[in-house]
Amino acid sequence: METLIGEFITLCMMAFALGMDAFSIGLGMGLIRLRLKQIFYIGLTIGMFHMFMPLFGMWLGRFLSQQFGAIASYIGGFLLLILGGQMVVSSFRKDNEPFISPLGIGLLFFSLSVSLDSFSVGLSLGIYGARTVLAIMLFGLFSMVLTWGGLLLGHRFQQWLGVYSEVLGGSILFAFGVKLLCSF
Repeated sequence: METLIGEFITLCMMAFALGMDAFSIGLGMGLIRLRLKQIFYIGLTIGMFHMFMPLFGMWLGRFLSQQFGAIASYIGGFLLLILGGQMVVSSFRKDNEPFISPLGIGLLFFSLSVSLDSFSVGLSLGIYGARTVLAIMLFGLFSMVLTWGGLLLGHRFQQWLGVYSEVLGGSILFAFGVKLLCSF
């Protein structure tokens, strides 16, 4: 039971970290005049992509883990280190404006681009052997709710909180990468 609670807390923190990326992008997108219906669909679509991308990553990670054993855990840790570091570095760039409109087919491409980092995390979790259903449900829920929050708060806090939220998310993923590497 203690292991399950620990894994749940860890997965919630990782889902929060991934959702913070969607939150910061939502803050930026909040500057666009969107109706509440559009905000609902954007959050829902990003949440769905944050479920399917890590699911695919977990499947691939489990396959790699079975094929390569202990080396696969090191690969998963390094992936989280790289992803977390990339999120922190990219948060300080000035060109963070999305180049795809979150409407129609653009919404699908936008959601895919936002959820690519969750594929890497899913790959790491698949190597590590995390509970699949719990992880993808938490990833989808956190990213959907945080996207909605980011879109709704975008007009007020985009310049101040946008950078810091992505730094926080990247730092959490980086810390979990270190944890994976140090557990051996």
